[in-house]
Amino acid sequence: MRVTLDLDRLLAEGEITPAEHEKLTRLAARDTAVLAFNLLVGFGVIAVSGATLALLPAPATAISLGLVLTIGGVGLVRAGHRQWQLLANIGVVVGALLFGGGVVASGTGSVGSFLLVAATFGGAGVLVRSALLTALAVLALASCVGARTGYLHAAYFLGIQEPAWTVVLFTTLAVALHRLSARLPPDYGGLAVVAARTALFLVNFGFWIGSLWGDRSRDGAVLIPDWVFALVWAAALLAAGMWAWRRNERWLLNVVAVFFAIHFYTQWFERLGAEPKTVLVGGLLALGFALGLRALNGRIAEWPDHRRAEPISPPG
Repeated sequence: MRVTLDLDRLLAEGEITPAEHEKLTRLAARDTAVLAFNLLVGFGVIAVSGATLALLPAPATAISLGLVLTIGGVGLVRAGHRQWQLLANIGVVVGALLFGGGVVASGTGSVGSFLLVAATFGGAGVLVRSALLTALAVLALASCVGARTGYLHAAYFLGIQEPAWTVVLFTTLAVALHRLSARLPPDYGGLAVVAARTALFLVNFGFWIGSLWGDRSRDGAVLIPDWVFALVWAAALLAAGMWAWRRNERWLLNVVAVFFAIHFYTQWFERLGAEPKTVLVGGLLALGFALGLRALNGRIAEWPDHRRAEPISPPG
């Protein structure tokens, strides 16, 4: 267990003696030195890996190097040496990313390659209890149904090729992971919660893209019109918000509020256009949303602790 304390303030308030202050300061300095060493070695690992990949730019190089780093990092984590935990986690994350990039490049972005990457990220995330790798495993699964991002100069892109399937699959995954999290030990339950929350974001992204273009076949025929996505998204957000309110779930309530605002503005400007009057009204409504969200958070914070539940994701 890690605890952050202001030793100078505790000494000034008489909570600790000068001898205790000196001892704790000395111990903290030792831990800081270990942290600095791990960071330096970790950056060295990243630099060597990047240079090796640049000198031998082939998927096989990335896969081999990634496997070595991942296996070595997992071995350090499982060995239980606390002073090496940061370096071990850096090795696992860098190795997993190199391996995943090599597999996707070798498989030319096929569904099978993304499934292998998702399984690798998920397995490594569980072994080293990495929330980052767990979330990346869910994102890799999303790539199997055509989810992707892109970047051009000063412009970012989000693509969801199968919005209906994305909504259905990741809603199911989020609900299953939420229920599973309650049956797992705290460390692993936390990973399940991270994965469920990542899936919940993908559900909203699926609704968002669907509310703009609908769901279309490969030849461009509309299978599900955009207005269906818009209505179902609004209903789902309302249901999730009510459920979060009853369960006193601040995280989910905040997510619902954010995506409700995104949904509202998307439909508002898509239908009414970015005219000065619509921008003015939209800005006033944004202020109203912000004040309402702040009031809700303040009210939840004042509730007694026994009324709060564990963090969870969407309603089941």
